[in-house]
This record gives sequence, structure tokens and C-alpha cells, in this order.
Amino acid sequence: MADDTSIFIGASRKPDDSYQRAEELLLRYGNRHGLITGATGTGKTVSLQVLAEGFSNAGVPVFCADIKGDLSGIAMMGEAKDFLVKRAEQVKLDPYQFQEFPVIFWDLFGEQGHPIRATISEMGPLLMSRLMNLTEAQEGVMNIAFRIADEEGLLLLDLKDLQALLANIAERSDQLSARYGNVTKPSVGAIQRTLLVLEQQGAANFFGEPALRIADLMRTTRDGRGAVSVLAADKLMMNPRLYATFLLWLMSELFEELPEVGDLERPKLVFFFDEAHLLFEDAPKVLIDRVEQVVRLIRSKGVGVYFVTQNPLDIPEKVLAQLGNRVQHALRAYTPREQQAVRTAAETFRPNPDFDCATAITQLATGEALVSMLEDKG
Repeated sequence: MADDTSIFIGASRKPDDSYQRAEELLLRYGNRHGLITGATGTGKTVSLQVLAEGFSNAGVPVFCADIKGDLSGIAMMGEAKDFLVKRAEQVKLDPYQFQEFPVIFWDLFGEQGHPIRATISEMGPLLMSRLMNLTEAQEGVMNIAFRIADEEGLLLLDLKDLQALLANIAERSDQLSARYGNVTKPSVGAIQRTLLVLEQQGAANFFGEPALRIADLMRTTRDGRGAVSVLAADKLMMNPRLYATFLLWLMSELFEELPEVGDLERPKLVFFFDEAHLLFEDAPKVLIDRVEQVVRLIRSKGVGVYFVTQNPLDIPEKVLAQLGNRVQHALRAYTPREQQAVRTAAETFRPNPDFDCATAITQLATGEALVSMLEDKG
């Protein structure tokens, strides 16, 4: 239904529940980022899928994580089912067609897709400290380790390289303490033990060469459609901190490598970060500030970032303020925190005289959502 300047996302309804008009996301505002929220089972994954397919058809490469194993189905053509045909008629989706999309499967463990790797040096001390949940003193030692590697020209490619460097630092702790401040052997030992746990959890498969090139994610097919890169994350979610750190690293790499392009007719790349609360859970302020900076500035590099989570309170306010396109599915309000989440979600929408946003959010059926998209004048 949508033309080559927009993505069809559904149909709005009048107060009497009759059809009002088709609702679309304008491609030129696809890089203004977005948020998809709602309780479990209310339709967030389908909303993600609709947007991902729309961007792909518009020639925009997409990256998304498949948490539950239900996104991989976009690689195969669907089948007509009564409830789907009925919904298509309700939203006046004509023609209602099935497609298979160009999908590239990725997997940090190299089991269900192409392996993704990054070097320790690329990850950097801040994200490594976040991944390992280090204390402030241990994070200081990690920063010293990276500084020494830079000064002495040491390669940090995989976990074994970092282990060897830490062993060397422990041996030289007295000498290094005089130069960099207190470097204690217990702190070094604690980091080494954490590295051992990481290795047992399979993180060794992620660190090493060849490192992922951003260009590998920015592919289009011969017929002009954008490739959909799907990260197999069912096993990865057994280690939520590794999942969150990988996504933060990927976003930072995009920010550092891509050139400034300003506002384009359509984004160069769109990222969907499912289970987005994991990015910010127990994250230090310096890391949240970094994410807020990247989200604010990466728009000018033609990249759209869409967070998918249950509760809008999962996203820090400074980041939430950068998200111009909103899809709010139903929320339940049984506890004080849930009631606050409903109020927060309602306040992010412009007032509508036809209904009360907070009440509507608690009464939405599965597949229904309050939607706010940037229009012609932004």
C-alpha cells in the first residue's frame, strides 16, 4: 500500500472503531529512531517484523536480534490464514501478498549463522569492564592494561592475549604502581578469574579475528532490497551481559566508522535492539552517557536505532527524548511501577481529544497499538 517514500504500518480507527486511514512511517524520518513497547504477547515482535520488512523492501539494510527464534521466518514465504486475511481486510491492506526476504543469519557462537567476531582492542576498556561487571578498582586496572598495550605495541586480539597481558601486569605490579597508581595483584587476579568464567560461557568464540566489518551488514540484493541481518540470540540470552555489550559495541562501531551524510531520503541502515532494557540495566553513568551521545549523533550518519522493550521506563530519559517514532502496545497496570509506566508512556504522546491515552494503553487488544510517527514537517 505504501509508496516508495513510506512504510505501511497499519490503519487508524475512529472512536466508533470504524476505519479512519492508513498509517505510515515516512522513510526520510526513519533515521529519527524509534521505540516499540508493550507487555508480553501484545504484538511487539510483529511490529518489529512489519517495520523490518518495510525497510528491506525500501532498499534499507536491517539488523535485528532473534531472541525467541520467531524472526527467522521472514526468510520464507508465509501462508494465508483466516485470521490474517481478516486483519488485512480490516486495515485495508490491498494487495495482501506474501514475500520471502533476503536474510543473512549471524551467531556469536558460529552455530546457527555466520560467526561474528571482534578483537579485545576494538571492544575497549569501558565495554570490557561492563561485560565483566568489574568494580571501580578493577576497571582502573583494565584501563591500565589497555594503556600498556598501546604504549608497548601489544596486540589484544582474544581472551588469551588479555590473560597474558594481565599476568605480565601482575609480575610488574610494583613498577607499574609507581607510574599509574596502585595496581594490586588481588585486583588483577579477580579480573583473571572473571575472564575464565567468560571463556566457559563461550565468549572466547566472539573475541578474535577476522573482526566483523560494518560493510557486511550494509548489503542490498540485485533487485534493490535491503538485506535483513538476523542475529541468533536464543543461546546468547543465556549471558545477557554479553548480548548487551555486543550491541553497544556494534552501535559504537557504526558511529565511529560511518561518514556524516545528513538527512537522506531513506536511512542507510536500521537497527532493532530487542530486550533493550539489558543495554541499560546496572550500566554505569559513563556508559549511559555514551549511548545517549551515540543515539543523538548517529542520526546524521543515516542510521536509525529502534529499541524494543516491555516498559518505556527501561529506557533512560535522555535516550527516550531522541526517539521520534513510537509504537505502544498494551501495558498492564497492576502494580504501582506498572501504573507509573502507563502514565510515562501516555505522556510521550500528544494529547488526543478523542480518547485518554493512559486508559487506551491498558485496553488495547493484541495487535493494536497507539502509534506516533513523525509527519511531513517532522
